[in-house]
Amino acid sequence: MFETAEIGHKISKADYKKAVPALRADLLGAQAELYAQGKIPVVLLISGQDGAGKGETINLLYEWMDARFLSTLAFARPTTEERERPSMWRYWQALPPKGRIGMFAGSWYSDPIREHIDGDISRKELDARADQINRFEAMLVNEGALVLKFWFHLTREAQKKRLKALASDPRTAWRVTQWNWDRLETYDQLQATAGHLLRMTNTPWAPWVVIDGSNDNYRALTVGKVLRDALRAKLANTSHPTSPVAPMVRVDTDGRNVLSALDLGLSLTDKHYQNELAHWQGRLAELARDPRLQHRALVCAFEGADAAGKGGSIRRIAGALDARQYRIVPVAAPTDEERAQPYLWRFWRHLPRHGHITLFDRTWYGRVLVERIEGFCTDADWLRAYTEINDFEHEMAEAGLILVKFWLQISQEEQLRRFQERQRVEFKRSKITEEDWRNRDKWDAYQQAVCDMVERTSTGTAPWTLVEANDKRYARIKILRTLCERLETELARSPKHWADAERPGGQRPSEKKRGKKK
Repeated sequence: MFETAEIGHKISKADYKKAVPALRADLLGAQAELYAQGKIPVVLLISGQDGAGKGETINLLYEWMDARFLSTLAFARPTTEERERPSMWRYWQALPPKGRIGMFAGSWYSDPIREHIDGDISRKELDARADQINRFEAMLVNEGALVLKFWFHLTREAQKKRLKALASDPRTAWRVTQWNWDRLETYDQLQATAGHLLRMTNTPWAPWVVIDGSNDNYRALTVGKVLRDALRAKLANTSHPTSPVAPMVRVDTDGRNVLSALDLGLSLTDKHYQNELAHWQGRLAELARDPRLQHRALVCAFEGADAAGKGGSIRRIAGALDARQYRIVPVAAPTDEERAQPYLWRFWRHLPRHGHITLFDRTWYGRVLVERIEGFCTDADWLRAYTEINDFEHEMAEAGLILVKFWLQISQEEQLRRFQERQRVEFKRSKITEEDWRNRDKWDAYQQAVCDMVERTSTGTAPWTLVEANDKRYARIKILRTLCERLETELARSPKHWADAERPGGQRPSEKKRGKKK
């Protein structure tokens, strides 16, 4: 990966000064068009060795371009808040919206490289992180983003020379610390680890550009020209071609599926319901105060047919909790801010910290349900969403979040009865809209979409619980009981490991050193 960057590239001062004015004008023009179109976010990763010019390049791009539409995010070791969420959470928060350029000084590559050099993760675990990164970047590109990844390379001798030069100049001496000199001692390890990771993640949709960082003029012009050319090419083809997709496979040739197999006649008497409600709400209150939850977090995802009782079930859960501990997130059509980001962004931002609970009233499954049925996204978009959602939920589980997913199922006849009741009762009329009635006409299509959703996203770490909801009392008790049982099981699973992650410098179970003493 680094051979071309070691042949001694150089641009003279005269040639540099001659090329810069036109390049700056081109970059400003492309940036203005990028903002005017408002269709593409640009993710710019600036990585490489210490002293190779990462900071200088970022500062130069601010000088050459319109700073109002640029953002820079620098990432060091995760903070306590960041360690309480999935490892990719902090990068999701920093993604630029459409029409803007986000520059990352340090990125999702920094942690796995450092952890492998420190011996915290094995080569196999490093490869797993590379696979995760490839899927994440593929998602960004599929959402329309332009992803540019620069690695500034220096030979060991060039890096040592650069650090000495910076340290000897009073104007830049502050930039070189003992930490930089210590890092020079791990040069060979960095080369081996970074070279391997770059090869693993040098994909057609997000290739690496390795640049010789020893000559400032060469580095600056190369970055500027690559950025200009990539912007022009992307802006000229904002409607990227959609890959052909395979048809959905149907396995319900006998007319049975996971929904039709449910017994919607299940019910509870009022007396039984009241007794069960008190029991399970009490148990949930105890579990919510369990000290082990202070090292975990809970996410409840509610989906279901219109009028299936999602809101009422959520209220029964909330009734057992301290209001300071939970948050209800109602999900409707995305806002302008949310449409400017990748689809899952608006859900990542609401993931709770340790010790907290988030209840989603409708969820990230809208892409494979309403957006699929109503044609709000392409077939390729909702078909790839199954994999992206599974990745999202797997990352939650890896970070210690407990995810419990409910689908509330009612019959078409029961839905009609509830719709009519909402129209009759004054304080319920706001809960029924013309869209609800229109969706009833697509009942069969929605039911098929739900079966596909369950088939492809009910995993060992995040299984679906299908709730027979024709009787609201039965549905609420099943939900409370399932939630309590899942919490009891999860809190009993390796609590010490999750507690260790709370300590300064703590790591998640998947990041623990294997076979090494602290």
